[in-house]
Amino acid sequence: MSYYDPLETRDPAEREDQLMDSLARQVAHAKETSSHYFHLLAGFNPFECVTREALARLPLTRKRDLIELQQKAPPFGGLNSLPRHKAKRVFSSPGPIYELQGTEIDPWHMARVLYAAGFRNGDLIHNCFSYHFTPGAFIFEGGARKLGCSVFPAGTGQTEQQVQAMVDLKPEGYVGTPSFLRIIVEKAEEMGADISSLKKACVSGEALPGVTREWLKERGITVRQCYATAEVGAIAYETEAEAGLVVGEEVLVEIVRPGTGDPVAPGEVGEVVVTTFNPDYPLIRFATGDLSAVLPGRSPCGRSNIRLKGWMGRADQTTKIKGMFVHPEQIAEIARRHPEVHRMRLIVDNPEAQDRMVLHCEIEAAVDGLDKVLHASLRELTKLRGEITFTPLGGLPNDGKVIEDSRVY
Repeated sequence: MSYYDPLETRDPAEREDQLMDSLARQVAHAKETSSHYFHLLAGFNPFECVTREALARLPLTRKRDLIELQQKAPPFGGLNSLPRHKAKRVFSSPGPIYELQGTEIDPWHMARVLYAAGFRNGDLIHNCFSYHFTPGAFIFEGGARKLGCSVFPAGTGQTEQQVQAMVDLKPEGYVGTPSFLRIIVEKAEEMGADISSLKKACVSGEALPGVTREWLKERGITVRQCYATAEVGAIAYETEAEAGLVVGEEVLVEIVRPGTGDPVAPGEVGEVVVTTFNPDYPLIRFATGDLSAVLPGRSPCGRSNIRLKGWMGRADQTTKIKGMFVHPEQIAEIARRHPEVHRMRLIVDNPEAQDRMVLHCEIEAAVDGLDKVLHASLRELTKLRGEITFTPLGGLPNDGKVIEDSRVY
């Protein structure tokens, strides 16, 4: 079995020691060189941040807040350590949210991901991520160049021309969304075009349905998934084991309860929070807004880092009830006030066309008067009336949901 480097199979304790050593230095660097973290981490001693418990005490920087941060401190919200004029590239993601590429060719650490997907030095990669505004195409191209691969900058659309380029150039691999790869292959079959050189694909940007994976496999194309964001780059990736997504060696990942910065128990679904070690664009406890969970045990492929179950939905479950927004943070505050409750979920429905919210609470044993104080907290924090119902431990699904909107219109 082949690995990108020895880091992938090292002892987990050795990895953790290295991460904690790097963490203190990165927190200090972020605080010294970026205005956002200078203010956000005021009062925190970076060199005390040498354990995950210490890390969990630092505040989150949420992806959903980047638009506001960047409006207040353009163009990057003060998160960048590298000045704009020294950036290799500047990108715009929907929002708009602006990101920069620093001085490295592969600051997003995509070479490791592509290697795990079977790409090797000398391959030609047909890159169908967008080269317009967003960093996706450049994230994968940077990894390809570091790995020694050539890249055809195909971008999106123009399906017949995509097929013709594959016929003429005979690329070994594809990167892009899985749905567009299927469209290209279907068009090739319709045209009677030979694109059999295409043997592997690394896909991202959307879910990979099992039926699509099998359909492509029947046509000789092995597909692996990558979990990445515009700000971080690669977070986790699929290997030949196809058993979850292995977290990259260059990031530190936590899973926290939505609406809080509190790490969840192993295996529990929560929000993916990432700390990077990129010196040009340091991100400390960056809350992605995505839900996932850590899988138990070691990957059958031999890589020893933790594995994520994959994308399991969005953590930002804010909903509007009777004209008022209700946020996961408000439900988290109720949970903090009432430790007798192990887990909460606010379910919103509309029987008889009237909005109703019911706070479902997991408890170990009945507590006199608990329903009344929960009613009061719910009313105080949301400014809305709601019902309280209790369920035994394990009565709520382990899916990371804090607010469930079940209204039917």
